[in-house]
Amino acid sequence: MPVGRLFLRLVDLLPVPSLRVQRIIAFLVILTQGGIAVTGAIVRVTASGLGCPTWPQCFPGSFTPVPHAEVAVVHQAVEFGNRMITFLVVLTAAAAVLAVTRARRRREVLVYAWLMPASTVVQAVIGGITVLTGLLWWTVAIHLLASMAMVWLSVLLYVKVGEPDSGVAVTRVPKPLRQLTALSGVALAAVLVTGTLVTGAGPHAGDKSLDRVIPRLEVEILTLVHMHSSLLVAYLSLVVALGFGLAAVRAARPVMVRLGVLVALVCAQGLVGAVQFFTGVPAALVAVHVAGAALCTAATAALWASMRERRPADTVA
Repeated sequence: MPVGRLFLRLVDLLPVPSLRVQRIIAFLVILTQGGIAVTGAIVRVTASGLGCPTWPQCFPGSFTPVPHAEVAVVHQAVEFGNRMITFLVVLTAAAAVLAVTRARRRREVLVYAWLMPASTVVQAVIGGITVLTGLLWWTVAIHLLASMAMVWLSVLLYVKVGEPDSGVAVTRVPKPLRQLTALSGVALAAVLVTGTLVTGAGPHAGDKSLDRVIPRLEVEILTLVHMHSSLLVAYLSLVVALGFGLAAVRAARPVMVRLGVLVALVCAQGLVGAVQFFTGVPAALVAVHVAGAALCTAATAALWASMRERRPADTVA
């Protein structure tokens, strides 16, 4: 029996999930994908990045923390706790696949659902490489950017799950405004990339052991901060311009609400970044800033998804 058919037969043993259950699971996927980015930031700012100095084990011969003279218990606990949250990510990703498969959702939904466990595996490997290479700044950057990409995909999964399978895709706004929304997504990506560069040159390397000096990005941090903040202003400008365009064409209320949420989040994120810079990059604000990045990513993805909707075929003229 082919593996795919066997998988379907096993899934059919489960109860058919309601649409509400499917949406709850998809929302939990968003929370876990964004949450692990924040806990990863906590690992970094508490200098616990090498609390478990190897991967996939915590210490050679042990998957759990063990008493060690060179690694403080608190650092072990923080890093090991972050690794345990990975299991929540895996569980929600697997639940999403099982739910939409059992409900026999359309192919598009199935593809987005399967992207969750697939990308989780990729992210776990990136995390392992980050540890095994001693927290090189560019591996940490890739690790965070991958998390942001997964947040984007999980938001699209949530939106797709809520749409009718037998529906017809209908655009809500003119093509130029959809293109401007896509451009704002590109600007967001540039902001995120430069943000990781600032982190790479900044004080929070993830480990402060004197015998393990972590190589940092050798670029003047003030230059990177100016680049990052300038791109944030450009990103916000694009979003505001998009808002004027959407208002001019009287876009649907859901689109305007998502735009308003995004503008508020970007402004708040800019404020947090400014406070960070002028107060010496306190650890707590770093975690808040990463959470803000995840929220801005999710909000931009939600706005992009709202540019089209899937309506039941009998309601489309």
